[in-house]
Amino acid sequence: MSAATKPLEDVEEPANGDVPQLRAAITALPAAEHPRDIRRKRPLGLSFLLHWDTARRAARVLVLLALDFAGVSLAIFTALALKALVYGTFVFSHVYDTTRSYVSFAYLVTVLLFARSSMYGSRGERPGLTRVLAALFEVTIVILIFAVVSGQQFESYYIFYGSFAAAVVYIASLRWLAERAFGRLLRAAGYGRRAVIVGSGSHIEAVARVLGSGPHPAVTIVGYISLNPRPANGLHSLGALSDLPDVLAREEIDEIIIADPAFPQEHAVALVDEAHQRGVRVRIAPSTMDILIHRADFLPGELVPLFELRAPVFEGVDYLIKRTFDLLIASLLLALLSPLLLLIALAVKLTSRGPVLYRSQRAGIGGKTFDCLKFRTMLVGADALQAELEAHNEASGALFKIRRDPRRTWVGRRLRRFSLDELPQLANVLRGQMSLVGPRPLPQRDFERLEPWHMKRYLVLPGMTGLWQVSGRAELTFDDLVRLDFLYLERWSVFVDLAILAKTIPAVVHGRGAF
Repeated sequence: MSAATKPLEDVEEPANGDVPQLRAAITALPAAEHPRDIRRKRPLGLSFLLHWDTARRAARVLVLLALDFAGVSLAIFTALALKALVYGTFVFSHVYDTTRSYVSFAYLVTVLLFARSSMYGSRGERPGLTRVLAALFEVTIVILIFAVVSGQQFESYYIFYGSFAAAVVYIASLRWLAERAFGRLLRAAGYGRRAVIVGSGSHIEAVARVLGSGPHPAVTIVGYISLNPRPANGLHSLGALSDLPDVLAREEIDEIIIADPAFPQEHAVALVDEAHQRGVRVRIAPSTMDILIHRADFLPGELVPLFELRAPVFEGVDYLIKRTFDLLIASLLLALLSPLLLLIALAVKLTSRGPVLYRSQRAGIGGKTFDCLKFRTMLVGADALQAELEAHNEASGALFKIRRDPRRTWVGRRLRRFSLDELPQLANVLRGQMSLVGPRPLPQRDFERLEPWHMKRYLVLPGMTGLWQVSGRAELTFDDLVRLDFLYLERWSVFVDLAILAKTIPAVVHGRGAF
């Protein structure tokens, strides 16, 4: 039983006495240092009617409202203009007037549903592309139902799905640009979320690495407070848990991030109390149970409140939706990319001896093996040399990766750099052996080294891309990658697949973590 699941009285008191010291520090604080309202970080008089924060928030909401209006207007105009151009009836004034007649209602519904999805919240609370897609889909469905119920007649329903597709592009792009601009302005003005990580060992390192990734991280990790002694990791140690009151006051902390899924209850109670007294937000990096709990069903009639966790498999309507999506997109991509596929095949054939395609035996759903198709990137007979290279493996866990693999051809290195060698797997998708998005299939050598708890990733079809590819790929440890697979299984939806596919393109272009 972990410390997180023990009764409060059974949790062992830490040797250094952090909890009593922390509680004593809280109690000893002068009354004047406590704000009158724990929801407010500063007393009302000192904040001068919150004029700057209020103005900043109002400006943020107004900018986002303006961008959404522009996105909705451009989406409707684009859909109408494309249809008119196809039929040779394009007249700017007519398309503009028709757009004006539709945009008011469409914008009203968009704002209401976006507000419901916290689209106008602070930068740290606004959802990403997945929720934008879901909200725009809801907007389209609501407007379509209203149009049908109100008896409006259309030659076709193109205006709905045409506007939806254009709105995804426009609104997502405008919001992404605004996010970048807001971030640059706030950082230039000296504003940003300052956080302290509380936890133990590798959990602190993992959360700090993720939050600090990217060219412009939104969170500044001021340092960490560790529950146990640990080696230096580049972060600044802020002391023990008993030092938390002084740290919050001295470092002007905006949020505390608990980075340990087994964080002791008595530590958490004192920590949350101190943070809320100072108006500091507390956030928790999710454990496996936090990820699972959203799909728990309450079982009535029991002496204790029991929850049953449903199996994370795609079946019934979910499977039909995902399979239809895979077939349509894979067919479209094969048609569009056929010239590129031909050029790559010629490059492979003309630069090294051997077949164009490499059939890699990989474990699929249920561990059943299949021929995973790839453009050949290595010399013929490369598999026989792997045992000699095991000592040079640079990957963690079950994976085998070498940045400068001597078996790789000149063309193969370029293909691997941008993941172009994976494109033949579109045929695996059409055959039903793979999906566009899902856990990546591992070579037989890696599969045989998996631990039992890793096998949950084989409950579904493997994918051409997944959270691995958009979250750092080879830069993450193997256990981190497996946990990303579990997160995908628990949170799957068509919108999650769309978001991952959209993020795969920049990940492939930048080639981050690919080798």
